[in-house]
Amino acid sequence: MIDDRPVLDDHLHLDPDNNRGIDAVRDFARVGGTHLLVVNKPSWHLGVEAETGEDFRAVFDRTIEIVDDASSELAGRAWPVLGVHPGLISRLVDERGMSPADARDLMQAGLDVAAEYVESGEALALKSGRPHYEVEDDVWAASNAVMRHAFEHGAALECAVQLHAEASEDMTEVAEWAEDAGLPSRRVVKHYAGGRLEGPTPSVMSNKDRLETAAERGEPFLMETDYIDDPDRPGAVLGPKTVPRRVRWLLENGHEEAVRIAHVETPRRVYGIDTEATLERDG
Repeated sequence: MIDDRPVLDDHLHLDPDNNRGIDAVRDFARVGGTHLLVVNKPSWHLGVEAETGEDFRAVFDRTIEIVDDASSELAGRAWPVLGVHPGLISRLVDERGMSPADARDLMQAGLDVAAEYVESGEALALKSGRPHYEVEDDVWAASNAVMRHAFEHGAALECAVQLHAEASEDMTEVAEWAEDAGLPSRRVVKHYAGGRLEGPTPSVMSNKDRLETAAERGEPFLMETDYIDDPDRPGAVLGPKTVPRRVRWLLENGHEEAVRIAHVETPRRVYGIDTEATLERDG
């Protein structure tokens, strides 16, 4: 812990079967990290080439097992975020020859299964989004339909939806789609965000310049590394020690309120979690 504070990494991946797994969690905890939101890796990275929504269940079950193991290493706890990576649509269309409509239906079916885990209390939130790269118009339309399907589940379950999407400082249209579905825009989280974002809640990549921008704005934000736990890319995107180290840096630079916003207030506002009550403090 850092001065008895909760320290949350809002988005990272763990892969104990192929890379560091729990050792990365121990690194995070050793430098003061207390809470994690663990997002399932893309299904094909775990050897799952889904043909039905049920095929994603193996990915989700393994992620939940990993989260349980991670929680045992933390002064706080970890939660799973489950869903279908938006990049899957390109794999389905370009490599497996599916139509965009069939790919959309399969990805929506995967989200239907992920939603079951949220409904049962086994997962905290959903993951969806759209490609962050150029795609054909019909693929873009199908991707937006998948994302809006996730918003419908989020509204029904009253849970957050993390988005993997293109870099932008203005995603008000996407936030409006969520609102139209009945999901408050604060519960839409833009993963890999910069320090400034209109519409969804930004989950800010923990580079100093992005964090300084977010801290100075005084608006709700979260902090993340998007650590991918890939043996071919060690330390990518940011290492697991980064968020606690950046919290110390923010505190040293007078941003105590920003630290509270990112690690206490925004997690409660977005996910309904209490990072203070779930923190085991000595004495």
